[in-house]
Amino acid sequence: MTTLADLAELVRAPAALSVPGDVVAGAAAAGTLSPRTPALAGASVLLYWAGMAANDWADRRLDAVERPERPIPSGRVTPAAAVGLAAGLTAAGVGLAAAVGGRRAAALAVPLAATIWGYDLLAKNTAAGPAVMAACRGLDVLLGASGGRLARALPSAITVAAHTWTVTELSRREVSGADTALPLRTLAGTAVVAASAAVAGPGVRRAATRTADPAGVRASRTRWAGIAPALPAMLAGWYAARYGAAQVRVVQDPSAGKVRAAVGAGITGLPALQGALTARGGAGLLGLAVAAAAPLGRRLARKVSPT
Repeated sequence: MTTLADLAELVRAPAALSVPGDVVAGAAAAGTLSPRTPALAGASVLLYWAGMAANDWADRRLDAVERPERPIPSGRVTPAAAVGLAAGLTAAGVGLAAAVGGRRAAALAVPLAATIWGYDLLAKNTAAGPAVMAACRGLDVLLGASGGRLARALPSAITVAAHTWTVTELSRREVSGADTALPLRTLAGTAVVAASAAVAGPGVRRAATRTADPAGVRASRTRWAGIAPALPAMLAGWYAARYGAAQVRVVQDPSAGKVRAAVGAGITGLPALQGALTARGGAGLLGLAVAAAAPLGRRLARKVSPT
């Protein structure tokens, strides 16, 4: 009998902690943070889980050889249940996005869902795979910005997409191991991603220079004004240190186990990058809250693999 634990493993439940930050970073960049942002983040999580279930359904025959312990090849989840769950989560995700964000959110949620399924069913094992997966994450960031000007969120979307490219490239060598050239390339990409997220944008400068101070809080605002511009760089540095160190270990030993560890670090470390981008958009405290999902994700990953 299929249990909730089996389904959680199927959809890589803990890895969903890396998802809401996409929407939050997009909303912060576009200046559209609002009560609907958490609901859009929820829609994003549903679509992510749908993609994980569809991924394992599409890979069920390959996993029977390479990863027989996974839920479908082990018999704990039937193929019909997996694809049915993926379809249901997709419908729920698109429906929730449309309900809270209207046509503009639906106009991004539908192509996001299509790109997720396109990756799982068609692109994953082709040369276009990493680019298609990167597009999924970029669209996810833009979903958060759907209530405002998408152009403002494009830099954040490209940054998250570039990070996703590095993780996806590594993930293609989780079973076979890699040559040293691959982690060197992804490590260079990570350095560029971290540098782009570290630069304080107009949003953080505006937040740091507001002068409308209620009585009694001027000193705390002054201290925050000194910290806020440095926050994106601090969080981006945290992201680079954790994910970069895992890739350095792959350079030293490009075995399958080290590659899987680096992929896991890329997934669980993404909230730190999203936090940097959120802070760059002017929402420093929210950026810290987003980044806090990184250590939590690492703890949960010890129980349910994110890869």
